[in-house]
Amino acid sequence: MSPSPQSQAVQDDMSAKTKAPPEVATPHAKILALPATASNDRSHILDVGEGGSVKLDHLGPMVVNQDGTLSRISNWDKMSEDEQKNTVRVIGKRNQQRLAALKEK
Repeated sequence: MSPSPQSQAVQDDMSAKTKAPPEVATPHAKILALPATASNDRSHILDVGEGGSVKLDHLGPMVVNQDGTLSRISNWDKMSEDEQKNTVRVIGKRNQQRLAALKEK
């Protein structure tokens, strides 16, 4: 018993849907991937006092603004290591004060 033309068309349609797209099936298809991370990790772990520490990356620490929004320091990568340490110390204290004030509201 041979399949009817309609059932053959349905089978052909189903097999076409299960086949891989040509760009995936070819062995020379270009694979898109994220770039590798740099081997020299520029993140630092700084002690911010009172038993706390902060891991920083090349963007610098998060700054809590008075309205509760967050921002970054635009010239962080241009600061010396001593400037960065002092900035983290000052911002850490100020962030804690601002967060406490926002929680009271």
